[in-house]
Amino acid sequence: MLHKKHFSLKEAQNSLPEIKNQLAKIIELKSSLDSQNYDIYKHQLFGGIGLNGSGKYPPEMTELIRLVALINETGIIIKDLDKGLIDFPHLRNNGEEVYLCYLYNENEIEFWHRIEDGFAGRRSISEL
Repeated sequence: MLHKKHFSLKEAQNSLPEIKNQLAKIIELKSSLDSQNYDIYKHQLFGGIGLNGSGKYPPEMTELIRLVALINETGIIIKDLDKGLIDFPHLRNNGEEVYLCYLYNENEIEFWHRIEDGFAGRRSISEL
C-alpha cells in the first residue's frame, strides 16, 4: 500500500464542504502569487532576484503553505494547485488501492481512477 490512510466514499464526500473552501483559497493565493511573478516551487521571483534572498515569503505564500499542509495532514493528496485537483486514497472492495478524484467546482466526488492511470483514467464512481 502506498498510503496509510484510506477514505470511504462517504468520508470523502463529507469532507468536501471544508475542503472546497480551502481549495478556493489555495487557487486564489496561487493566482495572486503568479500575478506577482513569484515561483512557488523555487520560492523566488522569476529571474532569481527578490524575495528568496531576503529569506521572507510574501504573505500569500505563507498562507498557501499553511493550507496545503492542513490538507496534506488529512491524507488527501493535492495534485494541481491551479485547478484544485485532489485525490483521496481509497480501497476498493477487491482490496485495490485507488484514488477518489475531485476537481474544484464539481458538485461531489463523481470519479475515481487507478493510481497508475492518473486523471486521464478517471472513471465514473458508479464503476467503483
